[in-house]
Formats: sequence, structure tokens, C-alpha cells
Amino acid sequence: MGGQGIRHCDEPGPSALRALLPLLGDADAEVAGTARDTLLDRGPDFADGLVPSLREIRREGPGRARARALSVLAGIGGEAALSAEDLAAVERLIRIKAPDERPVALWACWNHWIAVPGGDRAGIMETLGLTGPRPVTFALGNDIVDSDGHDAGDGGSEAFARVFVTPELDGWTFVLGAWCDPCDAERSEDVLRLCTRLSARYGQAQAYYYGAQGDGSAWLVAERGTVLRRYCETGEGEDELLTLGEPLPFERARRAERGLSPEWDAAQESDEDEAEWRTAAFDLAPELAKALGVSPLAIGADTRVCGAGVLAMTPYGVAHGAPTGAYRI
Repeated sequence: MGGQGIRHCDEPGPSALRALLPLLGDADAEVAGTARDTLLDRGPDFADGLVPSLREIRREGPGRARARALSVLAGIGGEAALSAEDLAAVERLIRIKAPDERPVALWACWNHWIAVPGGDRAGIMETLGLTGPRPVTFALGNDIVDSDGHDAGDGGSEAFARVFVTPELDGWTFVLGAWCDPCDAERSEDVLRLCTRLSARYGQAQAYYYGAQGDGSAWLVAERGTVLRRYCETGEGEDELLTLGEPLPFERARRAERGLSPEWDAAQESDEDEAEWRTAAFDLAPELAKALGVSPLAIGADTRVCGAGVLAMTPYGVAHGAPTGAYRI
């Protein structure tokens, strides 16, 4: 009850939030969960005052509060808030789980990824300017990407700070995260430049956006240092300004299947035909990715895996830092 009351206050101060710490170990799971959620929601502004007390709970207990205290520490202060012992324990758990983990479809509400053939993870990271790789499980990498995607959807540019670089999956390596968005106003030109460089080095590179909540699709396809196509259909008024190159054979085939002309100029299309194509193109990115290689949205336990996945910092993350959060391992 107290946690719910404080959660709905406009500006709970540090003393009110500290009063919730004993409730993290409450026998009533709903009370304990509400205390945790309230601290996660309001605690970042008072992290300096809360971290010492949360670390004490981690050391001294009570035992029922320890797991929730760890979640709050990670959520309000990130890795910097964790003790050396807790950080080592998290890394040890990842090392234990990762070798036996099978890949899972890397779905998020907002999906952004770059796809490169082969398994030269180090070379791909070098080309993209990614640094500080840390081992992660598929669950952890996907959870971070999903969380950052929500931040990007809310206009938070800190979502560009990090990416999940997968192991080689059925002959392809994927870099996932909002930083890879080929149609974002801030990122689109840099993603085009990077995919051009990747394709010059590896023969091919593709970048995709797919909004799984009905928010559209975008794709960028480059080969041997040349951009063949960039196309966006996200419902934004300036989508057409990003269009580059001629329609891909896949696009032409999909239009023909719908009785539309494979050759088209949006300015000359009838309203009905243009609406028909926009409806089709909204969900096209995952299909196109599969047609041109492998889609990370469709991998599974039978996918051939070589290597291990890592979380890496982008140049933006190095300059500005990464968001905080508690994630599944």
C-alpha cells in the first residue's frame, strides 16, 4: 500500500524512497514487487543516496530482499552501481549459461539490424567502430535491444549507445540495436555509409527496420561498395526522401502478386494502388531479409551457430554512456 502511494506522488524524496527498502524483502510478493518497481521508477534521480543501502542489503540481507536489491541497483545505476562481487557473479553466470544456450528468434517491439555474411565478428566490429565487447547470452542481448528500442521509440537518443553482435548464425552475423536503424533521421546517413563500407569488405551488407507493432518497414541493401536500394514505408511523411536505387526483384515480385505494376512512380500511382503497396510494404522487411539471406527474427534452436555473442559499445555510447537497466540473463 505504501509503495503504491509513494509511486503516485509527484516528487518522492530520498527519505521516502529509502523507507521502501525494507519492503523489498516483504513476505507479500505484491508488496515487495511494488516497492522494487517504485524504486526503479523514481530511484535514478537519487541513486547516490540509495546505492550504499542497496549494496548493504546485497551483503547482509535479508535473503528475500537480495535479488530485488540487485535489480534496483542495476536499474538505477547500471554496472557502476554494482559491487565488484556482484559484477563478477553476473559475468560468471553468463559464462556458465552461454555455451549451452540455443539461439532464439531475436524479436523486439522495434527491430533494427545490420546483416553481414560470414563470421568475422572482429572485422565487422572494427569496420563499424564498435568497442568494449562483453559476452552475453541471447536472452540478455535481446532484452537489452528490446529495452533500447523502446527508448528510441520514446525519442531517447541514448538508445544508440550499444548493440548486440551475434555469433555467426547460418552463415551470417547480425548487429542489432536502434543504432542500426536505416531510416532514423539521426542515424540513416551514417548507417548508409557503414553498410557501404561493410559491403566493400564482405561483398554484401544489409540494414533493416521492422516495427512489430504495425510501425512499418525499411531496408537498405549494399553490394561491393555500392548501395543498390534504400526504401522506407513507416507512415512518416518524409519516407520517400530516403528512397535510393531501383526496386529490388523481390519488391517487383510482391507488387506483381498484388496486381500492381512492377515498375512504378509513387507520384504517378493512383491513390488506391499506392495505398495497396504501402499496406504490403509495411510488413515486408522480415520477408526480404529471409529472401536475401537470413532474418534474425526467424532463427531458432536448429540454426547453425559458430562463436558467441557480445554486447558492444558504439561510438555514441563511448562518448555519452549507456542507459541503465535490469535485464534477463
